[in-house]
Amino acid sequence: MSGIYIHIPFCKKACSYCDFHFSTSLKYVDEMTDAICEEIIRKKSRITDQVGTIYFGGGTPSVLPSKGFEKIFNTITKHFSVSSDAEITIEANPDDLDAKKINELRKLPVNRFSIGIQSFFDEDLIWMNRAHNAGEAESCIKRSQDAGFENLSIDLIYGYPLLTDNKWLTNINKAIEFQTPHISAYSLTVEPRTALANAIKKGKQPAVNDEQSASQFMMLIDKLNSGGFEHYEISNFSKPGKYAVHNTNYWRGIPYLGIGPSAHGFSGKTRYLNIANNAIYLSELQAGKLPETIEELSLYDRFNEYIMTSLRTMWGTSLTKIESDFDKVFLSDTIKNIKPFIEKKWLKDQNSHLVLTLEGKLFADHIASELFITEDDHFKY
Repeated sequence: MSGIYIHIPFCKKACSYCDFHFSTSLKYVDEMTDAICEEIIRKKSRITDQVGTIYFGGGTPSVLPSKGFEKIFNTITKHFSVSSDAEITIEANPDDLDAKKINELRKLPVNRFSIGIQSFFDEDLIWMNRAHNAGEAESCIKRSQDAGFENLSIDLIYGYPLLTDNKWLTNINKAIEFQTPHISAYSLTVEPRTALANAIKKGKQPAVNDEQSASQFMMLIDKLNSGGFEHYEISNFSKPGKYAVHNTNYWRGIPYLGIGPSAHGFSGKTRYLNIANNAIYLSELQAGKLPETIEELSLYDRFNEYIMTSLRTMWGTSLTKIESDFDKVFLSDTIKNIKPFIEKKWLKDQNSHLVLTLEGKLFADHIASELFITEDDHFKY
């Protein structure tokens, strides 16, 4: 079943490390809600099967008033067939999930929160310029569970200068103690044009230490595996069978709609990107236009995307699929390209699936890039 991703481009404040598209002004929230509903209607013909997942990302979707969510849900259900057991996720910040907001969302079809905890330490949250504090990080999880939202995912960040190994272990252990079925953990990445990148450039903050990030990644894997979690994607861990369905479908190459400014969509052979500008997004839709750029994906694009996404998962990259969906030439090149990584024991062939070893997970992006194939590579054929 297809999915729908909806980008809510608003945040209360800008985190020091974030380069996602958002605005800290909530002035045009109602107009944005109307525009999102209009885009949904205009793209209704792009999904002909049932909708199996709906995911509100951002930005910070939880800043959207509950009436806005209700309006968007009404639009979706009017124009699409939504599965009765669809996974419907809202990304949320702890400070937004007070009792009133949780109770309002409980009356809507929402059945999953992805909560941006990041850390259970106040000094770390201040350093990140997060809008919540450590007390809110803990209380919002318990409050959500008490209200019946048991399908929770929490986000954590590691590899930043303030995070000692002892603090990182405390964060992991707290996450396990809350018995949330899903944990996403990301190594801090310094993105250009962020406050953090500027501070590092000016010498006000130390650069990210790759050795620290690698060490804390291994600590994470060890602790969560011992806690009964499956490491099913490089940054994602879940209790058995509790995978994030929407994100797993991304990695499996299942089509989805992208709605909202900066959102991506995928049809299987075509990718489109909405403009990352709130004012232009609004004006284009108000003028009856779709604010998107469409990219036709070549066979090589699709192959490289498959390598990048599948290799990150515990299910791995299927050699059988490469042969059937692409070409024997792609298969022969892949078999040739994996040899050095098999020899280094970074990759293993598991029932005709290429799977990263524990050490190989440290080099996932590098390995994937080395397996990419371009048209020039096949020019000789």
